[in-house]
Amino acid sequence: MGQTSVCDEQEIWEKWIQSRDREAANLLIKKYMQLVSYHVQRISATLPKSVSRGDLKSLGMMGLYDALEKFDHKRDLKFDTYASFRIRGAILDGLRKEDWLPRSTREKAKRIEAAAEKLEQQYMRNVTAEEIAAVVGLETEEIVTTVNEHFFANVLSIDEQSNEDEREGQSFSIKDNKTATPEESLVKGEMLQEMAALISQLNEKEQLVLSLFYREELTLTEIGQVMSLSTSRISQIHSKALFKLRKLLEKA
Repeated sequence: MGQTSVCDEQEIWEKWIQSRDREAANLLIKKYMQLVSYHVQRISATLPKSVSRGDLKSLGMMGLYDALEKFDHKRDLKFDTYASFRIRGAILDGLRKEDWLPRSTREKAKRIEAAAEKLEQQYMRNVTAEEIAAVVGLETEEIVTTVNEHFFANVLSIDEQSNEDEREGQSFSIKDNKTATPEESLVKGEMLQEMAALISQLNEKEQLVLSLFYREELTLTEIGQVMSLSTSRISQIHSKALFKLRKLLEKA
């Protein structure tokens, strides 16, 4: 459908809106399938390899179907924007329900946290993943990966609580009001200032990777091409940046 004209696409949308034509639905699903792939790739970048991309894709497809069913064409909102919320929401919802972080990883994260706290009290400074690894008997890469996964799990938990009243069915709904309340704007502004201050404490490469990943929404592979580094190296920088941010947030 990539070569379908604008007129043809409008006709397909009209068939779907007016009569819920299944062929039209299939064509629209095919057109917006790339949104599912995009969000699966972005979210899976922060998950352990044990989490199947196929499972994430299935969750994302549920979000896309849901978006197609519930999209209100009368609203001033592009479908791909609306569908992105639904797809991402469905994937995160599924991850929460499955509790993808194994108990062994949670226990390992507790050991790492305890060791980090003890070392920081001893040295009176932030400690490195290498120093923690020497104490707990793990590889440095395993330390970084565990903290990264635990960090993402905590973000999921916080995100779930903050969106609890906005949930609809299996995924997120979008508020009709387009402007935030003064209180919401104030809180968001304070959070952004706090995060900006913390991120400024990271080194230049870590700041750039986070900016390209979260602000510019590039994939890890694309960031590697921009920075002339391998995807695995970018993944390592990304994980270490999250490791440092988590330690800084705990102290904030």
